[in-house]
Amino acid sequence: MRIPTRKKPEVLSPAGNLRGLKTAVDYGADAVYCGGKAFGMRSAPKNLSLEDFEEGSRYAHERGARVYVTCNVLPRNNEIEAMRGYIGQLKDTGVDALIVSDIGVMMMARQVAPNLELHVSTQAGVTNYQAANAFYELGARRVVLAREMDLQAVRDIRANIPDDLDIECFVHGAMCMAFSGRCLFSNYLTGRDGNHGECAQPCRWKYSIVEEKRPGQYFPIEQTENGAYLFNSQDMNMLGHLDDLIDSGATSLKIEGRAKSAYYIAAMTNAYKTAVNEYMIQRGFEDADGNILLPFHDRVIRPSDPDYGQGTEDQVMRNADAAFAGVADEGYDRAIATSDAPEPDGMSSHARSTRRKSNTAVEQIETDWKHAAVRPAPHVELPEWLLEETDKVAHRDYSTGFYYPEHKVTQNTDRSAYFRSWLVVGEVLSWSADEGGRVTLMSRNKIEPGQQVEFLLPGERPLAYIVPEDGLRDADGTPVPAINNPAHVFSMPCPHQVPINAAIRSRTKKPTLKAE
Repeated sequence: MRIPTRKKPEVLSPAGNLRGLKTAVDYGADAVYCGGKAFGMRSAPKNLSLEDFEEGSRYAHERGARVYVTCNVLPRNNEIEAMRGYIGQLKDTGVDALIVSDIGVMMMARQVAPNLELHVSTQAGVTNYQAANAFYELGARRVVLAREMDLQAVRDIRANIPDDLDIECFVHGAMCMAFSGRCLFSNYLTGRDGNHGECAQPCRWKYSIVEEKRPGQYFPIEQTENGAYLFNSQDMNMLGHLDDLIDSGATSLKIEGRAKSAYYIAAMTNAYKTAVNEYMIQRGFEDADGNILLPFHDRVIRPSDPDYGQGTEDQVMRNADAAFAGVADEGYDRAIATSDAPEPDGMSSHARSTRRKSNTAVEQIETDWKHAAVRPAPHVELPEWLLEETDKVAHRDYSTGFYYPEHKVTQNTDRSAYFRSWLVVGEVLSWSADEGGRVTLMSRNKIEPGQQVEFLLPGERPLAYIVPEDGLRDADGTPVPAINNPAHVFSMPCPHQVPINAAIRSRTKKPTLKAE
C-alpha cells in the first residue's frame, strides 16, 4: 500500500543510500527522495538498487512516510528505451512518486507507471502558474519550483493553481549557480555532465586570469591568499522563515543533500520537522500532542476569495517585483518622483524595469494583474536551540536564497570549503539499563572524560551530557582512560536512555574549514 498525500506541510529529506533513507524516516521525514543506479541527478552517492527501493518503501510506509525516486536527467536519444524499462521496474518496488524534468519522460511514465505520482523537477524551471497548470493537465501532482522564485511568486502561483497541485520548495542546502541547475560549465571543463548527475562543481574551484600577451602568468581575480571562487554560491537556510514559506502556499519543504552523511540527514530532518510541528501548534492546527484541531490551510488569498485584493499588503508584497525579473533603479525612481516630468508613456516602474531588463523591445504593460496577498499572522517563534541546529552540520555561509529579494543569495569569492564547528564523535549501538545505564557506541573521533557531548534524539532537543571521569571501557570490557580509536566499539556510563543509531557529537576545539 502506498501512503496518500499529506494534508499538511511535508518535510522532504534526501537520501543517497538505504541507510540515509531509514535515517531520514527515523528522524521524522514525511517523505524521502532518492535516486536509483541510473537516470538521477546525483551520481556521487551510491544511490539505491531496486531491492533497496523495495526495502526502503516498506520501511517508510510502515512509519507513515513516502518515497520519491528521481528520474530527472535530461536523457539522450540512446537512453530513451533504457529509461522506459527502468521506470517499468520501479513501478513494482512500492515507491510513491517519480520526479521528472523532461516532458517526454513524463509522458512515458504516465504510460508505463500510471499508478505512480508524477512530480515535476526544479530542472523543468517552473516560474509561473501557467506552466504549473500545464503540467497539472499533463498529469503532474506536484511542481518543484525553480529556486529563483521569491516568496511573492510562490504566493501568486499558489493562488492560481488547483489546491490539489502540490508546491515543493527548497528550504536548506547547496544552491546551484545555474538556472534551476541547468548548467554546462562542468560539461565544458571536465566532460562530466551536470545534467546527468555528474557535476564536478567547477563553480567552486579557484580561478585566476591570464592576459593574452603574458602567457603563463596567472593573476588572482581577487588578491587573496587562496585565490578567488568566482561562482561559489552560499547555502540556503530557511529554518527561521518556514512560517513565511508555508503561509505562502508551499506544500513540501525540501532539504537538499543526497550526497550528505547520515548525520547531516538526521540533524536537518529533525530540525525542520520540529519547526513544522511548532508552526502547526502556533498557528492553531494541532495541539502539543499532534492532535488535529483545525484542517491545515495556507494563508494565501485566492482570486475566488471575497477579500482578494483588499489591502493586506506586507513587506513581501512591497518587494514583489525585485526578483530576477527586475525592478526599476532606485535612483531613476527617485528622480521621477522628485521632478515635475510625467512618467514616460505613463508606464509604471515595473513595466519600465521589465522592458529595460528583458532584452525585448516589446513593452510589458500591466493590466489588472494583482499579486496574491497573505492573511497576516504573528511570526512563528522557534526556540534558540532549534535555530542553532543548522550551525551544527558542515555548511557554507548561509542565506535565504531568492525568497527575499532584498536579501538575495550571494557568492563567496574567497573560499569554497565548509564551516565545521561540531564533529560526530560516535554512533550509538545499544543502550542498557545495567549499572545505572550504559551506552555502547562505535567511535568516530576522540571522546575523553569531562568532554561535553550531545546525543541527537529524534523529535526532541539534543541531550547534552558530560562524559564521566571513569567507566570508559573497550569492546572487551577493559577500562580505558579515553576513547581514541576510530571505528572501534566502546562503552561508557549514560543514565539517559538513547536510541540505537543516534549520533553523538561534540563541539570542535577550533572551528575548521573542511570539505563535507
